[in-house]
Amino acid sequence: MIKLKEQINSIENCNLKNNSKNLVMGDGDIDSSVMLIGEAPGEIEDRLGHSYQGEIGSLLKKMLLAININIKKVYSTYAINFRPPEDRKPTAQEIKRYSIFLKEHISIIDPKIVVLMGSTAMEAITGLNNRISNERGKWKEIILKNKTFPLMITFSPSYLIRFPENKKYSWEDLKKIKQKIQYFNIRI
Repeated sequence: MIKLKEQINSIENCNLKNNSKNLVMGDGDIDSSVMLIGEAPGEIEDRLGHSYQGEIGSLLKKMLLAININIKKVYSTYAINFRPPEDRKPTAQEIKRYSIFLKEHISIIDPKIVVLMGSTAMEAITGLNNRISNERGKWKEIILKNKTFPLMITFSPSYLIRFPENKKYSWEDLKKIKQKIQYFNIRI
């Protein structure tokens, strides 16, 4: 993990890196069977150097508790490790550049389940850049280094704060994630 962090920190000519205070790598249990991947750190996360803080972190904690999961028992990170200026959506070029590191990050954590929260995470891992509402809620797979990882695409907590009417769809996704956790007999 230290080597990966050093590789990300050594990126050159990157506006994201140049405009950020901290590289936000990930938090939680690095031995967890569940890995959550969000879009990019926001202002609070950038300042503190930790993932899912403030209102977004509170919502994510509540979402996970609704399916009896403590956020400290999962591993959470972002598709992009540096805060985009003014919290803008990362460009396709930025997503592609960081996806190499994200795929390596998944291989290092080696989870049984990957949850992609938001369109940036979806695009970074699957290459899909269409509407997340068309892709969410269906189990998909990605193969990295000859290993298959099941993944679920869902809305990001920051999106749900802006559009709370979509929480009902995230609840459906969370129930499917809980079923998969039970199917794999994951202790979490």
